Amino acid sequence: MRIYISADMEGITGLVDAADVQPGGRDYERGRQMMAEDVNAAVRGAIAAGATDIVVNDAHGPMRNLVPEALHPQARLIRGKPKHMGMLEGLTPEHDAMICVGYHSRAGTLGVLSHSFMGHEIEDIWLDGRPVGEIGLAHATAATLGVPLVALTGDDSACAETAAWDDSVTTVAVKRAHDRFAAELRPAAEAHRAIEEAVITGLSAGKRKAPTPTSDSATLTVRWQSASVASTLLGIPGVTSVDSRTIETHGQLTSLYRLFGIWMRVAASLTNQPPYC
Repeated sequence: MRIYISADMEGITGLVDAADVQPGGRDYERGRQMMAEDVNAAVRGAIAAGATDIVVNDAHGPMRNLVPEALHPQARLIRGKPKHMGMLEGLTPEHDAMICVGYHSRAGTLGVLSHSFMGHEIEDIWLDGRPVGEIGLAHATAATLGVPLVALTGDDSACAETAAWDDSVTTVAVKRAHDRFAAELRPAAEAHRAIEEAVITGLSAGKRKAPTPTSDSATLTVRWQSASVASTLLGIPGVTSVDSRTIETHGQLTSLYRLFGIWMRVAASLTNQPPYC
């Protein structure tokens, strides 16, 4: 059984603030350690469920957060950037299941460190008219490849967002959001046991199921904080304007996911916004 793990950082056990998840932050080194512990709990669960091949994609920020030596020895690590598929780099139809560790809720929700990919630079995203964030877009793209998302960890807001998207996904709330930078934390040892057990449950034959088929063509719509970003992106063939700050395009979802990564790189070149201001 081949398992793919996408590891973000905002939804990791114990982390609540930008200083926990940004390089140079006061508690970033501790955050890296906590990230490795959550990921390793997921790896242990996958092995217990019968996984024979496990790849972990470091999917947060610079994508060099996980210290390779801290990762479970039975998992391989995809590290660094740029990555053509960003948070889903390395995911292929050959994988039997996907697990998301440390994910967070989308922009506009009252979740810990909530945002959609680029801090406040992206105000909203819609997939075929449905509001979506990193969770929904990862789920839908994996489904297009035929890979089910079977387990996800994060705060209670991320878990609720996942359940609204697909209630068959096994979720683990490692903290309960009090506000965007405050949470009630689950004890680390308890959270790690829960992650391991959730992965075992999610990968069990009775729980794992083929994803709902997706159409060959999807519509991706993004509303930016800056009209300058939207205007510049209109220079890309196939991108059209909805209004002065909102653009959209159509295509096969895996291609749209890669294209969206290009949009973000253009936006980053035009703006210099810290991600959680």
